[in-house]
Amino acid sequence: MLALDGIAKHFGGIRAVDDLALTVAKGEILGLIGPNGSGKSTTVNLICGLYPVTAGRITLDGRDITDLPTHRRLSEGIARTFQNIRLFGGLTVWQNLWVAQNAPAHRKERGYLARWLGGSKQAREETGRLLDFAGLAHRKDELAANLAFGEQRRLELARALATRPSLLLLDEPAAGMNAEEIAALDERIRELKRQGYTIVLIEHHMELVMAVSDRVCVLNFGRKIAEGTAAEVQADPAVRQAYLGTA
Repeated sequence: MLALDGIAKHFGGIRAVDDLALTVAKGEILGLIGPNGSGKSTTVNLICGLYPVTAGRITLDGRDITDLPTHRRLSEGIARTFQNIRLFGGLTVWQNLWVAQNAPAHRKERGYLARWLGGSKQAREETGRLLDFAGLAHRKDELAANLAFGEQRRLELARALATRPSLLLLDEPAAGMNAEEIAALDERIRELKRQGYTIVLIEHHMELVMAVSDRVCVLNFGRKIAEGTAAEVQADPAVRQAYLGTA
């Protein structure tokens, strides 16, 4: 589904990502972890086109997307959530989802404009399913800015799903959540996997990322230091060194 071939991102003399090679298989959940400043969020920003690469190549389903702008990558099927929530606070919950259905990829569909502008039954049903998935049906007419923090996290996930992505990038979706909310997030991510979504998950909450990921990649100082199953990564001396300062 996704391949990063020697990608790099340099900010002056700082090598935030350096010669990173990484693949993500269709239907896989890849956990991307590492200490603060290891290059995780920069990697996601490179995949979605927020940053241009300094070097390397990015392909999605065999198509070279290295130089595509962000909106074109959305059209190709990449959606994301943000470490710092980026909702349309002045719109209601359902309006945030309605806007997301206006993704460029959908505009190619026959009758799209009439369905979106006219509020077709299909579009309303899709929005309703996402509201149910996020547990926000009872809050659909509330302004997004008025939601509790955990509800905003769930809305941002639902908004990404409204674009019908082939690749979903989750940047620290558990940040700021309590234990109950993280448990619910765990189940939602598992449900997305059952539905066939391909996911790259960046997360500091180790229990969550180790539980839901098929494979885990560990970054440190912008470079990959380990990759494998959760058990393999946790037993790797280089990973322990990076996190704990000792092998």
